[in-house]
Amino acid sequence: MQRITITLTDEIAEELDLFMAQSGAGNRSEAIRDLVRRALATRPDAPPEAPCLGVMSCTVDQSVRNLGARLAQRRLDTHDRTLAALSVPLDHSTSLEIEVTRGTLGMLTRAAEAQFLERGVAHGALALIPVGQDGARHKHPQPDGEHGHGHEHSHTVVQTSFRPTTAPTTPDAS
Repeated sequence: MQRITITLTDEIAEELDLFMAQSGAGNRSEAIRDLVRRALATRPDAPPEAPCLGVMSCTVDQSVRNLGARLAQRRLDTHDRTLAALSVPLDHSTSLEIEVTRGTLGMLTRAAEAQFLERGVAHGALALIPVGQDGARHKHPQPDGEHGHGHEHSHTVVQTSFRPTTAPTTPDAS
């Protein structure tokens, strides 16, 4: 970690302290890290091809003709990108829909915007989480007593921002 010093106006410091109290942050550094992380993840200049996870939420009026069926079909059509979906009934015709998807920033943003434009969909929000792959494919050994072979896989790694990470450079010895 790096230590930095910042200067805040009294008004911003008061807002930060209020945010700390409401969010449960233990100190100002924790609160500022959280706020900066969120701001970096929503930067508008992130490249459309950046890999990410998306958490989309919206309310859906199920009484709108075929809307529920169209949204379910869209999830089936994107089954390779849809990781999880949850439908929470709110009343006799409205549900809160939550989806976790993976893909590129551009792809997930276009899909969410298209869904938010559907008649009967309201309160749409998309949270984007920048990710990468650790690159190292590996197998886990099977626990004692279990048959079969471990499957080969790599891991999704959550990034701090959409900016590509680079390896630290070392100065020339010349």
